[in-house]
This record gives sequence, structure tokens and C-alpha cells, in this order.
Amino acid sequence: MTIPGARQRRIVVPGEVVATGTNLVKGENLLRVGESLIATRVGLLDYTRNRVRVIPLSGIYIPRVDDRVVGKVVDYGPFAWEVDINAALPAYLPAQDVFGRGFSPARHELTSKFAVGDLIYAVIVAYDRTRDPQLSVRGPGLGKIPSGEIVKISATRVPRLIGRGGSMVKIIEEATNTRITVGQNGVVVVNGPAEGILRAVSAIRMVEEQAHTTGLTERVQRALRQGNLPPAPSRA
Repeated sequence: MTIPGARQRRIVVPGEVVATGTNLVKGENLLRVGESLIATRVGLLDYTRNRVRVIPLSGIYIPRVDDRVVGKVVDYGPFAWEVDINAALPAYLPAQDVFGRGFSPARHELTSKFAVGDLIYAVIVAYDRTRDPQLSVRGPGLGKIPSGEIVKISATRVPRLIGRGGSMVKIIEEATNTRITVGQNGVVVVNGPAEGILRAVSAIRMVEEQAHTTGLTERVQRALRQGNLPPAPSRA
């Protein structure tokens, strides 16, 4: 087995041979040609034992069942809401999921629950190539998000923002006195005092920009403690 630069994570580009060996397990964003594994995306080379993968540094959100996402209601019809989840396809939230089995378009007004422009926190319950993503707001913590500052990051950076066991989000929340709702689609909502929101947004941007580097947790903690976070982008 040969993995160039295997002692350290490194950036790879499409077409680059990142590893060679018949006993290697091909992970995401790799193509096998003979004994070689070739990168198909710009990303960070990662290996665990004999499994090799490339973690993308950027990319659009690809829906997956059980993902929790932050979406924006953009339209509605007699039986469902259409929701922008920052993906190539819009998602839909069936009215029956909200009103229950007794839902009737003649008796229930969809805008009494969610109006165009509302933010919701939902879970993807169905999705494949033959249908648009279907959402549900049934479950603890799901439903309408009444307010908050919206921050969009690359969906590939979300695991780093969440951290192991939610550690990174907790660090930022506790240091800024905010509450952060993270969608796995790369849409983040921050609630709290104005100054805390600005600091939290700056910390989130720092995580996004440095997600591929080591020692990030310590750097974020130090920046929050010392108050030397990079400036947050101005609000639109």
C-alpha cells in the first residue's frame, strides 16, 4: 500500500493519484483505476487504516434521509409547502405532517402554520432520484424558527462546525451567550444579544475557513477568549 504524504493530511486535486494498493478500501470522491485511487474532487486526503477518502473543500448540499436542515418556505399549495433547503432541488413539507391525518384543504389554512419567508428546522424523511426531498417537522426541536441571524456555509464544513458530540457549537454558544441552530445543509441560524451574534458569526466563519486545518478547536477557544476573532461580514 502506498499513500503519498500519508503522514499528514494534504490537499488533493481531481486526477491526482492519492493512493496505490489492492487492499485499500475506496471512500468518497475517489475513482479506482487498477490498483490506483484517483481523486475526483478538490479536497482533503483522509485515511483510516486501509480506507481512503477525499473530504470536499466545497460543494452544494446533497440531501440525505435523516439530515436535519434549516429551510425557507418559498411557496405553498393546497397540500404542501415548498421549502428552499440550499440544494439543487426544492423540498416539500406535506400539510398532513403538520395538521395530522385529519387535514383537509377545505378546513385548514396552510399559512396559519407557515407563511412564505418563514424559516423552519426540519428532517428529511424521503429522497431519491425520482422525487424531491420530503420534510417532516415532527420531533423534538423541529418546527418554525421565529427569528435569528442566518449564516450560510459550505455543507461540507458542517461536521467541523458541529464538532465531536457538538463540542464546537457548544464552545461558541457558551462564549457568546447565543443559541445556534445548525442545518446539515449549511444553513445556520444564530439567536442571542446583538454583540454575541456578531462574535458567534465571526467564530463560525473562522471554522468554515480553517476547517481543513489541525488544532482548530484550540484556536477558536483562544480567539473567543482573547477577543481577536476575524471581523464578521456586515449585515445586508
